[in-house]
Amino acid sequence: MDKENLKQVIADVLREIKLDTPADTPLSSTSEQGSPVGNTAPPAATGIPSDAVSNPPAAAGKAPSGSITLPEAARKALPQGRGIFPTLGEALSAAHKAQRELVELGLDKRREIIAAMRRIFLDNAAMLAEQAARETGMGSPAYKTLKNQLAAEKTPGVEDVQPAVFTDEHGLTLVERAPYGVIGTIIPSTNPTSTVVCNAIGMISGGNTAVFNPHPAARECSALAVSLLAEAIEKAGGPANCLTVMAEPTIASAEEMMRHPQIALLAVTGGPGVVKAAMGSGKKVIAAGPGNPPCVVDESADIEKAGADIVHGAGFDHNIVCICEKEVIAVDSIADALKSAMLASGAYLLSAEETRKVTELILIKPGGPGSEGVVNKKYVGKSPRLIASHIGVYVPDDVRVLLCEVPISHPLMWTEQLMPVLPLTRVKDADAAIALAFEMEHGCRHTAMMHSRNIDKLSAMARLMNCSLFVKNGPCYAGLGMGGAGFPSFTIASPTGEGLTRPHTFTRERRCTLVDRFRIV
Repeated sequence: MDKENLKQVIADVLREIKLDTPADTPLSSTSEQGSPVGNTAPPAATGIPSDAVSNPPAAAGKAPSGSITLPEAARKALPQGRGIFPTLGEALSAAHKAQRELVELGLDKRREIIAAMRRIFLDNAAMLAEQAARETGMGSPAYKTLKNQLAAEKTPGVEDVQPAVFTDEHGLTLVERAPYGVIGTIIPSTNPTSTVVCNAIGMISGGNTAVFNPHPAARECSALAVSLLAEAIEKAGGPANCLTVMAEPTIASAEEMMRHPQIALLAVTGGPGVVKAAMGSGKKVIAAGPGNPPCVVDESADIEKAGADIVHGAGFDHNIVCICEKEVIAVDSIADALKSAMLASGAYLLSAEETRKVTELILIKPGGPGSEGVVNKKYVGKSPRLIASHIGVYVPDDVRVLLCEVPISHPLMWTEQLMPVLPLTRVKDADAAIALAFEMEHGCRHTAMMHSRNIDKLSAMARLMNCSLFVKNGPCYAGLGMGGAGFPSFTIASPTGEGLTRPHTFTRERRCTLVDRFRIV
């Protein structure tokens, strides 16, 4: 793809996902902690070291030809702090220099750096969550705090980058994991701080440095997250600017990052358009794309537990996490009992007329079998209470999801909404449910859930779906190590096949062979 075509693709993509001021910010809702979410001022950065949000770094080199240079007055209005740069050229130059220094420090120092990154993020998890919810107008500070804590605590570190050795009568071969260099990463507005720390720990553990280009709707909270981590790295004895971020992320900076020769690898978390643009850059890409995760419940399941798990999963951060349950397919014989269990766990059941109204409200263009609709972005990540109030229905603050029973062909079943409106449909048996789930997931191979005690059915669905993440008998987030075994990731690379990303993902394999020597047995 040539430069002009790439530029046009990126422009089209960013218009598609509205990388300007988000259309939903005039709305306001109430978070789970009672804090207003929407068109409100960002919180004061209480408890943060002063030099994390001030003392902007000096330019680490001239911007390359073609870089965007902002007027001085505009620069002063932008986020400032460690690792925050006004141009991509400056951010890249600084990260490139830091990467050469980082790999010379050794693994013991790298372990100290990762520990410091975890500490500073845990200390500021709630503050960053509050700012992310206020700035983006999406989700809940309480849930975002959990995501920040999960990513900071459980993302694998240097221990994930292990060498391997092969020996036989012909000698010894050593296989080690090497860094790519400077990684360019695009951060979404849905998980703007948890994705930063998850990627940062993984990339630094692998010996890389990174340049972040966050979604403009989350530029301040993402920049603050990067700046805090950059400060922690320096205070632990690491190089300055191992993590850098664009103060003013734009279409131009995204395009420049994707084609810049100093970027060795792209890590992209976003929708299909962003993934398409990155794949057209000619670089290696690790891409996390969309999904429409189905949840199947058959007659053998623990129905009360399934109902609670589904409501808790689908209501997690107002459903903006890509792995959340997006539609429920229930075997007819247990559907009524399942609905009752869901209502007991915090769901509100919409009537047929309320379902019609909410569908018209949240879908600009309805989809159907084989095709996704288009959601009204004003309601992405909003609370159930706010969405219900816009159709004249008033629900308690403790309602987690708006549940509606619909036919199989209903557009809500076929569209990834990223909001706490959960459609449920009935089928005759488990086989029909599994087959329908496969169709509704649209081949994204992202995430799916099933509640069943039938091992054969669980295995059949897991094999057919072929997803990066398949959760059996639990809420979606169990697959991220929250109430389930394993580690978290907020970049789930289904389009490019890496699955849940970790430090190993951000390294390349190198092999060295010594012939006829060094075998000790």
